[in-house]
Amino acid sequence: MSNATIVAPQPEAVEAGAVVLERGGNAMDAALACAFVQGVVDPQMAGIGGFGSLHVYMPKRGVHDVLEFYARAPLASTPDMWVDKVLGESRDGFGYILENNISDIGYLAACTPGSLKGYETALRNYGTFDWADLIAPAIKLARDGFMIRNHMHWYWDKDQSNDGFANTLDKLRYSKTGRRVYFHEDGRLRNVGEVLKNPDMGNTLDRIARSGGSDIFYHGEIAEEIAADFAANGGLIGREDLAQYALSRADPVWGEYRGHRIASSPPPGSGFPLIELLQTLEHFDLSALDHVGVEHVRLLFEAMKRMTIDKDAHMGDPLYVDVPVEDLLSKSRAQMHADSIRRGERASVTRMDMSQRDTTHISVVDAEGNAVAMTHTLGSPSGAITDGLGFMYNGTMSRFNPFPANPGSIAPGKRRPSSAAPTIVFRGGKPRIVIGAPGGSYIAPTVAQGIMNMIDFNMPVLNAVAAPRIAGVSNKIDICNRVRRSVQTELEAEGYQVARSPQTYAFAALHAIEIDAEGMSQGAADPQRDGLALSVKVPT
Repeated sequence: MSNATIVAPQPEAVEAGAVVLERGGNAMDAALACAFVQGVVDPQMAGIGGFGSLHVYMPKRGVHDVLEFYARAPLASTPDMWVDKVLGESRDGFGYILENNISDIGYLAACTPGSLKGYETALRNYGTFDWADLIAPAIKLARDGFMIRNHMHWYWDKDQSNDGFANTLDKLRYSKTGRRVYFHEDGRLRNVGEVLKNPDMGNTLDRIARSGGSDIFYHGEIAEEIAADFAANGGLIGREDLAQYALSRADPVWGEYRGHRIASSPPPGSGFPLIELLQTLEHFDLSALDHVGVEHVRLLFEAMKRMTIDKDAHMGDPLYVDVPVEDLLSKSRAQMHADSIRRGERASVTRMDMSQRDTTHISVVDAEGNAVAMTHTLGSPSGAITDGLGFMYNGTMSRFNPFPANPGSIAPGKRRPSSAAPTIVFRGGKPRIVIGAPGGSYIAPTVAQGIMNMIDFNMPVLNAVAAPRIAGVSNKIDICNRVRRSVQTELEAEGYQVARSPQTYAFAALHAIEIDAEGMSQGAADPQRDGLALSVKVPT
C-alpha cells in the first residue's frame, strides 16, 4: 500500500483517526479513535450508549472477521409486551410506531448497549494503541467543545411527525442533561457554528479511559448508575443486562459481482440483502444504460423491492431464528428475481398501514493493507441520559416486531435486526473497495449503488459516492432531487408511484475508499453530511 486513508461523516473524528495513522497506528486503532470522537461530536448518531458491527481484514495476520456488538433486548422484555399498543409501521420498514412512542423515546426505548464492549474487544484483538490514548481526543472535545455542524443541526430540527416517530427536539429536551447541553437557558436550540460542550460526557469517558477497559460500564460503578437510573424511570435495563452482555465474532457472508468477491456482515446485519441485490442486477448490462435514466431506475427499483421482501420475511437474530442465507444468496434465487423482472412483473412490498435513521460509519485502510469498515449507531436516540453521565442511550426497541412469532419479534436478550452492511469488495484477492453507510433501511440499496457506480459505470470513488441515487424499500420509488424530472414523468406514466426527495443528496450517506492496482487509496465522504476523507503518509 502506498498510503493510508480514513473517511467518516465528522471532520473532527476523521482528523483524530488520521493522527493515529500518522503516529504509526493501524487501521483498527484509527477506526476506534474516530469512533470515540464520533460519539462526542455526533451524539445522536452514535456513542457508548449504542451498538454496531465492524468488518476487519488483516491479510498479514490471516484475519477476516465481523465483530458484532449489537444491542440486545432487555432480559425483562417479552414477545407480546406491546401487541396492544401498535399503531403502524414506518414506510421504509425501519421500525414500528406504538402509542405515545413508548418504544422510541424514553427509558423503555433502550436496548442494552454494546459499543464500548465492541471497541475494547476490537482494540484487544486487532489494535496496537493504548486504550486511554485512543480515548483522549474524544475527552478533550467533550470538555473543550466543538462547533455544531449543518447536518447535526438539520437532524435536531427535522420534523419527523409524518413518519409517526418522536421528533429529535423532544428527545433532546427529554433529560435535564439534554436541556442543558443542547439548548440555551431561554429554551432556544443551540445553532450552527456555536460551540457545544458536554463536560459530563468528558468525565465519563475519562473514567472509562482510566479504568483500562469496559468493565466499569458493564460490571462496575457506571453499571450501578445506569441500572439505578433505569429502575427509577421505569426502564427495563438492569445490572444483569449489563453484566451478561456478550458480543460475537462471525465470518462475513460472501457473494460475487462481475468478477469481484463481495464480503459483508451476516445476519442480523444486512450483508445478505446487499449481496442479493447485486447478484440479481448482475444479470443486466447496467453499463449500457443511462445512469439514473428510466430503465436504470426501473431495474434498480424492482430488484430493491425483491431484496426488501426477502429481508422483511427472513431477517432476524440467527441465535433465535433460522435465516436461510445460503438460499437467499444462491445463484438460482438471483436468476429467479432477474427472470421475474424481465417478464415485466412488479413486486409488491407489504407493510402495515400507517427515513433515514441515526447511524454513522467509518472506512479505513492502512499502509499494511489492513481494512476496517465500521457502522455504529444509536439506531435512533431515546432521549434518555443518566444524570452525570452525559451520553444518550439508543432507542432501538422500536426496531423489533411487536407481534410474536416473527423473525424480528422481541425476545429477552435478542439482537435487533440491523440495516448495517459494512462491506469490502475484493478484486484478484485484494481489497478494491471499503464501503458502508448510515441510513437505516436505505443502507443496503445505497451501498450497492456505490459499488455498481464504481464497477459498472467506472466512476472514481468521489463521483460514485456523490452520484444521484434512488431507494426502493416500499412500493414507491424514492428519488433524490437530482434525478431528472423527465425520468419521473415517464415512470409515473407507466403507473409507478414516485416520491421526490427535497434533498440534493438523499438516502443514506455513503462513505467509501477505493484502492487502485498500485496500492494507492482514495476516499470520499457523502456530501449529504459534513464528512471528510483524509489520505496520509505513514511512518516508514
